[in-house]
Amino acid sequence: MEALIPVLNKLQDVFSTVGSDTIQLPQIVVVGTQSSGKSSVLESLVGRDFLPRGAGIVTRRPLVLQLVHVSPQDKSRMVGEEGVPRDAEEWGKFLHAKGKVYTDFQEIRREIENETDRISGTNKGISHDPIHLRIFSPQVVTLTCVDLPGITKVPVGDQPEDIETQIRDIVLRYISNPNSIILAVTAANTDLATSEALKMAKEADPEGRRTLAVLTKLDLMDQGTDAVDVLLGRVIPVKLGIIGLVNRSQLDIKNNKPIDEAVKDEASFLQKRYPSLASRNGTPYLAKTLNRLLMHHIRECLPELKTRVNVLASQFQSLLNSFGEPIEDKMEMEMERRGLGDVGVNVERPDCGKLLLQIITKFASAYCCTIEGTSKNIETTELCGGARICYIFHETFSKALESVGPLEGLTTLDILTAIRNATGPRPALFVPEVSFELLVKRQIKRLEEPGLRCVELVHEELQRIIQYCGTQQEMLRFPKLHERIVDVVTTLLRKRLPVTNCMVENLVCIELAYINTKHPDFTEVQLIHKTLTEPLEDFKKKEQRTDIKEGRPSSAAPSDGWRNKPLAIDGLSGSAFNAGPYPTPLGSPQNTPHGMLQRGVNLLPEVPTQTPIKKLSPKEQRDCDVIERLIKSYFLIVRKNIQDSVPKAIMHFLVNNVRDNLQSELVSALYKTVEFELLLSESPHIAARRKEASEMLQALQRASQIIGEVRETHLW
Repeated sequence: MEALIPVLNKLQDVFSTVGSDTIQLPQIVVVGTQSSGKSSVLESLVGRDFLPRGAGIVTRRPLVLQLVHVSPQDKSRMVGEEGVPRDAEEWGKFLHAKGKVYTDFQEIRREIENETDRISGTNKGISHDPIHLRIFSPQVVTLTCVDLPGITKVPVGDQPEDIETQIRDIVLRYISNPNSIILAVTAANTDLATSEALKMAKEADPEGRRTLAVLTKLDLMDQGTDAVDVLLGRVIPVKLGIIGLVNRSQLDIKNNKPIDEAVKDEASFLQKRYPSLASRNGTPYLAKTLNRLLMHHIRECLPELKTRVNVLASQFQSLLNSFGEPIEDKMEMEMERRGLGDVGVNVERPDCGKLLLQIITKFASAYCCTIEGTSKNIETTELCGGARICYIFHETFSKALESVGPLEGLTTLDILTAIRNATGPRPALFVPEVSFELLVKRQIKRLEEPGLRCVELVHEELQRIIQYCGTQQEMLRFPKLHERIVDVVTTLLRKRLPVTNCMVENLVCIELAYINTKHPDFTEVQLIHKTLTEPLEDFKKKEQRTDIKEGRPSSAAPSDGWRNKPLAIDGLSGSAFNAGPYPTPLGSPQNTPHGMLQRGVNLLPEVPTQTPIKKLSPKEQRDCDVIERLIKSYFLIVRKNIQDSVPKAIMHFLVNNVRDNLQSELVSALYKTVEFELLLSESPHIAARRKEASEMLQALQRASQIIGEVRETHLW
């Protein structure tokens, strides 16, 4: 099982190079408040003084510390392969300083300080970007630990006001990893019930299955008190146990007291103060416990980790394939294959032409499939393509037509006026057809606007499909090509729009050109004809009943001498029909009041622009009803025709025409050798994503290889 931790260290190095948190590896995370002794614990495990020291917050970036136990055989191999000095007993390596070996631990401390200042600044700022350090020594137990910034409450220096929240987020980011072991460090001279480290550990690990508590500074407890109850878990139980340590004092650190002497003093203190617990506390016991816990944890996580790595490798392989190969690389390979690498000639690029035709064909196919509803990626959140066009035809357009009423905007007075205007100076015996045609054409003309609006909506949807098909990977990869494709399709749609509008207008004009009163569905004419041919006696009887009902003298029995009596019109003495054969002129002296003629006043009343509103006679009412019924019947026939013919015209002149000619238009406009390089210039964003995906795929393949090297015997 000792071989498992080196495997984990290799995996950490692999994924650190790509800066990915996709794979959550097993590791020990050290958590504690500021100045609780976290760094001292790590230095005790290493046996060397190498971490930055000082007042206040010192650890300002996560430090991933990999301890590697080196045997003499391993050392001789590393001296030859990795450039380690022969006289070096212990050495360290930083991941950011590749190839450089640090044998002086004071130099390691300075490098940690410099790297921290480089990212976090020089005035107490913090960063979540980790530092990776590997220490090789025959004195250490193979471990992987993460030292995190100490939990603090009050900002100092250039620290932001939310420094507590920032540190808390960094800590939770690491301890929330279900594959991590939480090392909660608390000073013994504080109340364990107030431990921030245990509180955060409980948030991330409610069951306590991966939390180990460490009680530091046992020698600084108040006189007369001890930590027996705490160490035995009687105060706050911790499943993995509580281990007590004695750290070096600040004076010991200033005097450069060696850590091995400090470990000996720690053992003496434990034997003196806690003799029954001395064997289960102290730095050596902590190192062995952490090593054992980490190995068992790796053993539990490794099968799931292997599956996770393989799944991610497959996903990133698919992602990399979707980005395609870089165009430049393909050009170089083609020229090398032809032996033209050193010839300064302009070589036609067949791969570019082939790729361009493939993209054009794929776009045109996707566009047509979206219209036909046969697209592979069917939208489930909203209507699009052909389904939306169908909705426009049968819902939006139909409702718009239905909202146009047959008699909307027409009043009885309008109809009566039209009838009177159509008769001219002669009173009409029958309803004039001209009035019907004039009025029904006026109503039919109102159907043109919904038809044109329907064309506009379908045009907008065809334009919208361009953006829907433009989300393909090829369109994102080549933005210049995408722009040109959008321009070509937009131009094609714009070219077809006037033709379609003209056809819709013509459909309405066709209906206006000839009012077919012999239309098979125009049955209302027969009913009205029957009404008009009723016997005259029926009308006379109806009029008599109406006059009697309203208390007027019966028109069937006029009073004697009515022909010889003038009728009073507007208070003036006059008559529409004079008793004599020739009527007396209205301007003659005998009919004109004295003095009127001299003033030259016209006694005729003004001709009304509109018929005065009054009760209609039965004949007028009947004529208006006839016209209304005719208009309504014929209008519904025309509306039905328009509702059927407009969608057909739009499909033929706009939708089908664009669908059939799209690919040929794209090829003729875009397939030009001189424009290949411009159109197929790749987006920098896609190139960067391809590079990231390629690096991640290589890391996952390397990780899979490393995990595959672990023999089954290592797991048990």
